[in-house]
Amino acid sequence: MSNTLSGAEHASSQHRKLTRSKFLRRILFMILGSGLVSVGLEIFLVPNNIIDGGIVGISIILAHLTHFPLGIFLILLNLPFLLLGYKQIGKTFALSTLFSVILMSVGTYLLHPVQAITIDPLLAAVFGGIILGIGVGLVIRSGGSLDGTEIVAILISKKSPFSVGEIVMFFNFFILGSAGFVFGWDHAMYSLIAYFIAFKMIDIVIEGLDQSKSVWIISDEYETIGEAITYRLGRGVTYLKGEGAFTGDDKKVIFSVITRLEEAKLKSIVDELDPRAFLAIGNIHDVKGGRFKKKDIH
Repeated sequence: MSNTLSGAEHASSQHRKLTRSKFLRRILFMILGSGLVSVGLEIFLVPNNIIDGGIVGISIILAHLTHFPLGIFLILLNLPFLLLGYKQIGKTFALSTLFSVILMSVGTYLLHPVQAITIDPLLAAVFGGIILGIGVGLVIRSGGSLDGTEIVAILISKKSPFSVGEIVMFFNFFILGSAGFVFGWDHAMYSLIAYFIAFKMIDIVIEGLDQSKSVWIISDEYETIGEAITYRLGRGVTYLKGEGAFTGDDKKVIFSVITRLEEAKLKSIVDELDPRAFLAIGNIHDVKGGRFKKKDIH
């Protein structure tokens, strides 16, 4: 009995350590991400009159017009959406977002006196967009957000035929367009460049450079193809049972997960072994557990 309790206590202790380490990792990434966003804003974009989308973009415009610190608007404009998110989306997400927004606001306040690295608006748009996108991506991966418009978009998407991305793009169309009236149309176009680069960098940070892809293959040569994927790509495969809707015939479906860099090789393997095979490949945002780690092929 004592051994059993000891084992249970050990397992519980290990679980607490794991949970604590995950929590600390999330906090660290939120701090790092919010800090990078502050750098991207105050060292690159804001001094060159370049804005981002969403609440950040509106805050930059208001700070320019009123000469109040940017951080004040970042907090004030996000608060109503955070309250909405707390009630509708969840406590953890809302608190993580509030924590990240406060860090970003404090960061912009501390960095405001620092001189801009470049006064070239194109360089500022490119490097500011890269740093901003990395920062936002880290915060999103940690379970938070830095912009209240995303919360609104999530809520609207539940009751409309539009996706979150489409709703955010609709908001940002007007926000980025308004930069033309405030800063001039040249700066509005630079803002669009910065926004596009930041958008792409967010995707890279969230999905990773070595993006995973799910693969579904239906073929009469499923065993041959499955073995080729295992021994030539070093990836595990799973055979699923399927049934043709028209013929009623039993089918074997090959399922596997590969990286983006292995996609071309997989297509050549399938085409070589069964040119008539059905092949579907989709993006995966995250892979956890199982046997995804690549096998060493000798």
